[in-house]
Amino acid sequence: MKKLYCLALSLFFFVPLLAQQHAVLDKVNLYMGTADDYGQMTPGATVPYSQIQVCPDSKPRQHPGYDYEVPVISGFSINRLSGVGGSGCGGNVSLMPDATGEGVQLLKQTEEASPGYYSVQLSNGVGFAATADDQMAVERFSFPDPSNSVLLLNPRSAFDKLFDAGFEQKSPSMGQGFAVCANTCGRGRYHLHYRLYASSPFELDTIADGRLRLTFPDLKTNDVEVRIVVSTGFADELERLEERDVWGRKFEAILKRAQLRWHHFLSSVEVEGGTENQQIIFYTSLYRTFHSPFRVTDNTLTRNRYLGTDGNIHEAKDFQYYSSWSLWDTYRTKFPLITLLDGIHSSDIMQSLAQLYLTGKKDWSTDYECVPTVRTEHAIATLLDAYRQGISIPSLHDAYPGMVAEVKRLSLKSPDQCLEASGDFWALGQLAGELGMKDDAALWTKRGEEIFDSIWPREFQHIDSTYTKMRGNGLYQGTRWQYRWGAPMYLPRMIKLVGKKKLAAQLETFFREELYNQGNEPDIHVPFLFGRLGMPQKTGAVVRSLAATSVTHRYGGNDAYPTPFVGCAFVNQPRGYCPEMDEDDGAMSAWYVYASIGMYPLVVGEAVYELFPPLFEKVTLHLGADRQTTVVIRRATTNGTCKRVTWNGKRLPRFQISVNELKKGGELIFY
Repeated sequence: MKKLYCLALSLFFFVPLLAQQHAVLDKVNLYMGTADDYGQMTPGATVPYSQIQVCPDSKPRQHPGYDYEVPVISGFSINRLSGVGGSGCGGNVSLMPDATGEGVQLLKQTEEASPGYYSVQLSNGVGFAATADDQMAVERFSFPDPSNSVLLLNPRSAFDKLFDAGFEQKSPSMGQGFAVCANTCGRGRYHLHYRLYASSPFELDTIADGRLRLTFPDLKTNDVEVRIVVSTGFADELERLEERDVWGRKFEAILKRAQLRWHHFLSSVEVEGGTENQQIIFYTSLYRTFHSPFRVTDNTLTRNRYLGTDGNIHEAKDFQYYSSWSLWDTYRTKFPLITLLDGIHSSDIMQSLAQLYLTGKKDWSTDYECVPTVRTEHAIATLLDAYRQGISIPSLHDAYPGMVAEVKRLSLKSPDQCLEASGDFWALGQLAGELGMKDDAALWTKRGEEIFDSIWPREFQHIDSTYTKMRGNGLYQGTRWQYRWGAPMYLPRMIKLVGKKKLAAQLETFFREELYNQGNEPDIHVPFLFGRLGMPQKTGAVVRSLAATSVTHRYGGNDAYPTPFVGCAFVNQPRGYCPEMDEDDGAMSAWYVYASIGMYPLVVGEAVYELFPPLFEKVTLHLGADRQTTVVIRRATTNGTCKRVTWNGKRLPRFQISVNELKKGGELIFY
């Protein structure tokens, strides 16, 4: 009787937990932003921080491989980056369940995707389902006729240039391969080693186009399950794998673990109110924030070894090593959000970023990357922000000389490069101060101010007719209007040059005349400047219009639209973003999360949030490694504007709060 009572009691608690888990997962629409060039995302099966993302590759493909509006596929590959533009990155180890590999289509009405899972029926009658773990893709192919079961393996598949690849059968049901591929925009290389395990012995031969054909002469059922285990840079590590490491858990158990992991991350924030679509966009954005960086060490496989950017093997002592960075985009939003919401992994992530300064860091990918990656500018500000949030970064002192070397080689050829460099020098000066290096702090702070003063008065102070031209005067991806706000840490100097009242009026003009660009990152912080110019009540209405209503967008990712795009920048549908608006590896997703919860990191490195009414009536944050610290954010106002904000009953006169104060827990109320 006691056992029955315990079982009933456990079910009493487990069933509501299961229902709660699926309630959160059901609020994620993995097809949002996956059509054409409206976000460049995919619905592939993955888990947080995993280099594995199993997904079909459309033919022709979009940058991440998948295009919702193209049913024809070239196969199912195991890795990709989310919305990074360029020619994409990843697309390795493609498998096609078909004898010819031509003309196979997704039956779109059968497609299903949720966090940790993807499935579809194909036009040739084959069913496909996939889930994932940190270093393993799990793919199930269900053939209508076991006697005609064929998989075509393309060991040379890649979204960008392939330098080298190979595959050989090692046992009746296992083969081993490798690929060396170009990283995003053709910059640098990543090195992939993998083993492919099949649930049934296969015979291997080569067909005309260079693909390898796997046939299964002894197949007893309709299903073939393939598990692809990856090692980042080490072929020898795969030799340690045993069958029980690969097949120790069933497909359903791996899927369940993936769902539980996603539930843990998504439940760090609870939202109440708003529309159903707003909640779906919110949780989809939160989901995509945690796609990268990728954890590349594993205690069971690599013994915490990793391939360093110097080409040598290193050991991650007392931490797990992460890689895959898109910092030019993500330092502004994604990494501050990760350090806020993910107390468990943030120290390892930041320690990994600091290690780049010890193994050889470039602004873009090196030739010795262990996973697909993009670029690492503004890492100093990212580390500074995390450090000021209380994140432990043991090697920060050791990394400091590499940071000094980095700022000394910063390019100052164009106005935008000067603005960005001035911010990097500011961050280094602030970090030097945190590390107790007073002379260095003064030196780098002064250098940042000198660079800012040399460029802003000349290029950005006096507005003229050229200010609306995209890429004018050598700017990278924006107008002079958009870039003039690009160094918010120097806003006091802008005020001194222009005058606070006049600068505030110019900011209002910027939005009134629709000069802001939600389609790219250089000015995505600008809606949050109002508070520091004495108009905090204006922030909420502007942010709400950009996040949730139809507005006129004159600029895309790289140029002005021939005809302005009128619509919402974030929509719960496959064409989920503005045209040409990259999601940029979580940068835009994290922006939407911040815009929804009523706070934003205007100056990355200050660890201070600008405050404004949230999109939802109530937001609850569960913070800390144990998720026991709670922050409740309530909106007492209804129109996006507010006159005052209180923290634990006390008024905040500047509409700001430090992250460390926020992490103590409490209640923010907007009136």
